[in-house]
Amino acid sequence: MLVLFDGKAKIRLAYMDTRQLAAFCAVVERRSFSQAAEQLGVTQPAVSLQIRSLEKRLGRQLLDRSGRRVEPTEAGQRLYRSAQRLLAQEEQLLAELGEEAEGELTGRLEIGASTGPGGTVLPLVLGEFQQLHPRVRVALTVSDTQHVIDQVARRELELGVVGAQRRHRGVVFEPFFRDEVVLAVPPGHRFANRRVTLDELREEPIVLMQEGAGVRQVIEDELRERGVRLRDLDVRLELGLQESARSAVLGGYGATFISKAAIDADVESGALAIARVEGLDPAREISLARSSGRAETRIAQAFVDFARKRLAP
Repeated sequence: MLVLFDGKAKIRLAYMDTRQLAAFCAVVERRSFSQAAEQLGVTQPAVSLQIRSLEKRLGRQLLDRSGRRVEPTEAGQRLYRSAQRLLAQEEQLLAELGEEAEGELTGRLEIGASTGPGGTVLPLVLGEFQQLHPRVRVALTVSDTQHVIDQVARRELELGVVGAQRRHRGVVFEPFFRDEVVLAVPPGHRFANRRVTLDELREEPIVLMQEGAGVRQVIEDELRERGVRLRDLDVRLELGLQESARSAVLGGYGATFISKAAIDADVESGALAIARVEGLDPAREISLARSSGRAETRIAQAFVDFARKRLAP
């Protein structure tokens, strides 16, 4: 806030348009509207309009135009001193913001994810991102898709990563990465590292994730297109979400359809093997959820750019 005293009158200038102040200061310094316009790179009528608007807003004459040169009135002199300080503060602020925009990333990233990507892909990617930017602090919460979307809409989370798009007027979605779904089996299993037929699949004990799980929905849709239903398979166990199904396969209790990213480390270590089913190409699009109208922070933008490159096929 800028405060002027003119006799007994006290004028408070809140939310001042700094363009008007810059025009006023230029006229005072140059003692000329035309030279002020040249300095600012605008037309003389534009400078005159800025000054008239400023005088009208303050209810004071700020410039004496009667002589050969333009001179500030007493109120104008007082405004000039205060305006110089305000413009200098604005310049310093812009410089600091410019340095922040180009300097080391600092701050906190609040991100949420549904149980699929939140339990497999994201922890690794977030860990790598944080190591690259040690002054960034990351907070990942994992819950069901609808809860994540609701939190993003309420702006409790800056980003959400979900396996299904649910309509919400306060949230916008965009593709993030493709999640391949494979058939996980114990090492040494007859399906290991080969392509099997649907008939062979029907004869194998299957572990399914619970109803409502994103991977299960993908498999249901793929099988339906081939005229096969889940009940046509030999489903022995229905066990929660990805981690439960993975544990069952590690224990040798059957095969399960699961996100490939969830078992990459197991496959690399030899604890699990992968099989694929002829005629099935199961995959799902993992989406990024953002609050509509929310300005993206520099940290969020950097993470999304990093993750897209890291997760590119």
